[in-house]
Amino acid sequence: MKKNFDVIIIGGGIIGSAIAYYVSKSGMSVAVLEKNELASGTSSRCDGNILAIDKDPGFDSQMSLASQKLVNELSKELEHHFEYRAPGSILVCETEEEMIAAEKWVARQKEAGLPFKMLDRSDIRQESPFFADDLLGGLECETDSTVNPYLFSFALAEGAKKKGANIYTHTEVHSIKKSTTGDFKIETSSELFTAKKVVNAAGIWAPMIGKMLDIPIPIKPRKGHIIVASRQQPVGLRKVMEFGYLISKFGGQRKVDPPTEKYGVALVFEPTESQNFLIGSSREFVGMNTTVNIDVIKCIARRAIRFYPKMADMLVIRTYAGLRPWTNDHLPIISHVDEVPGFYIAAGHEGDGISLAAITGKLIDELIKEKSHTTIPIEPLRYDRFKVKGVVHS
Repeated sequence: MKKNFDVIIIGGGIIGSAIAYYVSKSGMSVAVLEKNELASGTSSRCDGNILAIDKDPGFDSQMSLASQKLVNELSKELEHHFEYRAPGSILVCETEEEMIAAEKWVARQKEAGLPFKMLDRSDIRQESPFFADDLLGGLECETDSTVNPYLFSFALAEGAKKKGANIYTHTEVHSIKKSTTGDFKIETSSELFTAKKVVNAAGIWAPMIGKMLDIPIPIKPRKGHIIVASRQQPVGLRKVMEFGYLISKFGGQRKVDPPTEKYGVALVFEPTESQNFLIGSSREFVGMNTTVNIDVIKCIARRAIRFYPKMADMLVIRTYAGLRPWTNDHLPIISHVDEVPGFYIAAGHEGDGISLAAITGKLIDELIKEKSHTTIPIEPLRYDRFKVKGVVHS
């Protein structure tokens, strides 16, 4: 028996859940098709930050700021609590060179209208007594917030269901075809679905969905490790990253030891509402391998202790690795695909899926409704930007 919907969303992670919420809120009939459980892929193996501090000044940081505002609204709008807090975040600097680069970064962000400011050595000491004595300072973005990614995904999905959305788990998409009437026919592991419009929100699996319609999607999985740890005393109250994280994220050269460079390791510290903390991060291209590499974990732990020497006695609760959907320009694809009318892509967020979920859901809703003006400009996010660069068909 066929099930007919206005919009079918493929992928039940944070991005698919956000799209389902905003589109169902607009009154359209919506179905989410997830091959496993909700938030069981990348959304279950990440941190929960809604950040502007690590975004390229300009469009990237403005998009993050717009998403932060939407998440603040959602914290009041959604029925289920998702551990939303907005304490701001900081980047810390090891060297004079990093401090000079940080001052330039802050100047560019302030010029773009974001609430950034520099921090000196005394500011860092007041932030946490656990910091290493030789840290020179850093910078702060006061609007940055954090959520529990599981709870945020489920809160959005439950909100969508209350507005009429249907969510099908353990429903893997096997084929997508366009009928002569213009509708999409979607064959899954359990049922046949039809829809007027389809959104590919499958993350690292988005290229596989694209192939079903002969649409090449230039997304690669990028592996990242996280340690969940604790101490008897609180280490800090908000997100902390080293300034070198920006260099690692955007592919620059750093003055670090070979393993740190090899695995793309840079300090990321995030306290949770349960008083534990997450420590990252690493960046590797190793295909679809999610096995925890103990050498990477040791490297992350050493990097954390370099910035927090008194954390050498931390208790490691567990470790995990996830795959982030990477694009070569570090921006997601949030776009209609002109070659297949009615087909949309919302994927390629890499480590910013939680951060940009809300704005992604809002934009896809606006694109589906063919609004003349969207919340933020969509040109930098268009699918065809890769075609212009010759990447899509390479």
